[in-house]
Amino acid sequence: MALKRQNRVGKGFLKKALGQIGRLDSTGLHSVIQRLALEREFLETLFNAIEDGIIVTNNQGIVDYLNASATRLLGISAETAVGQPVSRYLPELDWKTIASADEQGGPAVFHREFEIEYPCPRLLRLHVAPLDGSADGSRGLALIMHDATEARQRTSDAVEAERVHALTLLAGSLAHEIGNPLNALDIHLQLMEREIRRLRRIMGEEATEVLASADRLDGFLKVAKGEVHRLDYIITEFLQALRPTTPKFQSGSINETASETVALLRPEMEARQLTLTEELAERLPSVQFDPAQIKQVLVNLLKNAMQATPPGGFITLSTGANSEAVWLRIHDTGAGIPAERLNRIFEPFFTTKEKGTGLGLLIVQRIIRDHRGQIEVESAVGSGTTFKIWMPLLERRPRMIAPTSSTS
Repeated sequence: MALKRQNRVGKGFLKKALGQIGRLDSTGLHSVIQRLALEREFLETLFNAIEDGIIVTNNQGIVDYLNASATRLLGISAETAVGQPVSRYLPELDWKTIASADEQGGPAVFHREFEIEYPCPRLLRLHVAPLDGSADGSRGLALIMHDATEARQRTSDAVEAERVHALTLLAGSLAHEIGNPLNALDIHLQLMEREIRRLRRIMGEEATEVLASADRLDGFLKVAKGEVHRLDYIITEFLQALRPTTPKFQSGSINETASETVALLRPEMEARQLTLTEELAERLPSVQFDPAQIKQVLVNLLKNAMQATPPGGFITLSTGANSEAVWLRIHDTGAGIPAERLNRIFEPFFTTKEKGTGLGLLIVQRIIRDHRGQIEVESAVGSGTTFKIWMPLLERRPRMIAPTSSTS
């Protein structure tokens, strides 16, 4: 309550002082400046007491202010950082995307997790918000960094403790999923047996009736084969999710695997009347990855995009890199994912597709984690969905911070 009252007093004083600034004499002006200095000192004391790192930039991405926690997390000093581009200290940021979203207006521009190595390995959760709220244009941004390293360790311990429980739930769900195709198999196999007995009885009769019975028998066989294939597909995906294969890492460019995947799926996309565009960056840095597993990831994500995009739609596969990682981006112009479903898409057996297993994205997430990478999802109903995968570089480029020069 005291803080709120002080904020209201500060705002009222500043508004009143600005309205009378032209009529103040030197004594009054000195009083205003002294009051503003006290207000600034109060805010700096408050921000420096906060454990989260805070960086304030102007609309060009230049650092205007950072608190003590930000200097500690990034291993920099406020004196050298102020006046420098924020991308110099946070190269993980896609500044162009953030600035564009801020110009268009919105209450919250960006949120993601990333790892830093300097001054020590940490996992940071970053939230970027515009200083002017949801208004169009840009007055600058506030970047709030939370150290989630200890939280990640606690999560890792909890995951191990819950492993047996999760396996039990998966086994129960799998038994339910297998039950329906097994019942269909049992019924159609019984029908096949009945038709075979009937064929034996009518062997001496006219051939036309024999052919008709054989046609029905062929239909039953096709249904049975389809259910067997579906059952095999469910079990295969389940085993991949439950007993993942250790990646066979090798160094190389991700572009080659991306191009091979596109060549594999392009005929199917053309048959669906979809336009697939490749936007692969030149001279992409090398990363350590398993080509077969990353191809599996891309096939899964591209097929999801195909099924979500109506005829005449567009799908784009692009690649790029920053100083820390190589990224792959798959964007479609499909129906999008409702917000209430977006946070469930990586859950086992959760699917919106009629014949989906709900295991595909679980496998994708597991493979990317095994590659020490990250996966991001953005979606809006009616505007499509974007999956972006980040994979760490084989050798991360050192971030060089040039010393500041002083003149005497």
